[in-house]
Amino acid sequence: MPEEKTGSNPLELGCGEDMEMKSHTFLRLWTLTALLVFSVALFVGCAKVRAPESVMDTPEHHTNNGMRSFEKGDLDEAQREFTLALELAPKYGPAHVGMGLVQAARYVKVQDIQEKERLLDKAFDSLKSGKKYAKGKEQKVFARVGYIRVFTMTKPKGWLEDAKQNFDYAVLADDQAPAPYYFMGEAYKQAYKFSEAASMYRKVLDLDTEYTAEANRSWELVQKIQRAQPGTTVGKQIALVEAITRADVAALFVEELKLEVIYEKLSIKTFDTSFKAPKSGLEMETETMVKMAPATDIVDHVLRHDIDTVIRIGVRGLEPFPNHTFRPDEQISRAAYAMMLEDILLKATRDDKLATKFIGSTSPFPDLRADLPYFNAVMVCTTRNIMTVADKRTGEFRPMATVSGADALLAIRELKEQLRVF
Repeated sequence: MPEEKTGSNPLELGCGEDMEMKSHTFLRLWTLTALLVFSVALFVGCAKVRAPESVMDTPEHHTNNGMRSFEKGDLDEAQREFTLALELAPKYGPAHVGMGLVQAARYVKVQDIQEKERLLDKAFDSLKSGKKYAKGKEQKVFARVGYIRVFTMTKPKGWLEDAKQNFDYAVLADDQAPAPYYFMGEAYKQAYKFSEAASMYRKVLDLDTEYTAEANRSWELVQKIQRAQPGTTVGKQIALVEAITRADVAALFVEELKLEVIYEKLSIKTFDTSFKAPKSGLEMETETMVKMAPATDIVDHVLRHDIDTVIRIGVRGLEPFPNHTFRPDEQISRAAYAMMLEDILLKATRDDKLATKFIGSTSPFPDLRADLPYFNAVMVCTTRNIMTVADKRTGEFRPMATVSGADALLAIRELKEQLRVF
């Protein structure tokens, strides 16, 4: 039998029993409160989940729709679809990844620094959730590809290494999935690592499942750039431009063609031979007092130095307009580019006969008449392989089409070879 306690105060024993009763009461109240809080939280959590309204009202369907909208550039519709998916399944990983892509795309578009930081944080928070909730190797690969795409779009410090790390994880999950190779190729392309990009695109083509058309287009572009061999950062940047502008052309002529060096080496002098209307004494006095700049719309342009150089040297088709504007962001046509290249070739070779060599000839192009002002320039460039037809199947030149950065660089490289200056 347990020993009986001696010397105990009955009052103390009474207090102990009272305290024990209070403790049990407190525990019961705490338990009831906890259960109530849990029930409320469960109710609120469940209230956030939307019930499906139709057979196709599923997280998978909305996420697929969201991705299609995202690829088309419709960010609002993409975000709406991803939101619908998460309302149905808050832990559906691919929808979180899609939301991260949308936030990253918005980051690229905005200029405000604080807003960019907010969007970037949201993008990576969504990606983190997408990775956390990913189920199965397909969703795990999708999450890692999401990271690769966001790093490529936003380019934070060390972005290429981070993209490569996520590529490695994606391949570890499924080395036969084409998406990691394609989007890592896009990352390398954006980093101007064209050989590595080409290797990734070839892998996609070898797998021959998804992304083959996209990989083939990117591979052809990278091959063009590799053949053109841009030697400057500006050249590499413009190589990725789908439709170059007048400012881009000025930069390519100065940085890649080294036009100023060519003209100096060949002792080419340029003269302003354009018609000038007679001026009154008052006009002459006004011009002396205030001389307007050749181009007034390039003051804050990032390529102002290149534009000023081209204006000073003088290239037909890249002169300022009569109203003293240069229109630096105006896209150029293939016909205009041919005229620019012809002008440089004429001055560099001092072969004046080139200027009229094909006048009166029959046009070999189904979409180019021989009486057009740029016909001779197109013929000079194409017969010398400086430029090529736009469509080899139809033989069309497409004079009014825009010029890609890669095509512009290829033409410059061929022109440099023919001038034999470098």
